[in-house]
Amino acid sequence: MEKDYLAYLDDYKFNRIRIFGFTKRGDVKDIMCQYESLMNDKWIAIIRYDSSHGQPFHRDVMTPNGEKEKQFVEIESLNEAFTYAVQDIKDRWRFYLERYKSKIRS
Repeated sequence: MEKDYLAYLDDYKFNRIRIFGFTKRGDVKDIMCQYESLMNDKWIAIIRYDSSHGQPFHRDVMTPNGEKEKQFVEIESLNEAFTYAVQDIKDRWRFYLERYKSKIRS
């Protein structure tokens, strides 16, 4: 079963989390959890966790110039990875946003 949804992280609806998951018999088989911010009328990906393309679970840290830094996250299962990714973004989205913006200014 596929699940795809958005949840806003702030009252102004300028920051959101996009979640995609594929489950089979209650087990997570594939995930993508992405933090996006609305900048200049365009949704920009800032952080993305995923297990797609045959790669182990990882976090992609986006940069304003379009590059991304891949950081592998060792975790027991995709069920745990999903929980980890959602909670990390909810807890740290402001930090990720400021870090991204600081790279625009430099």
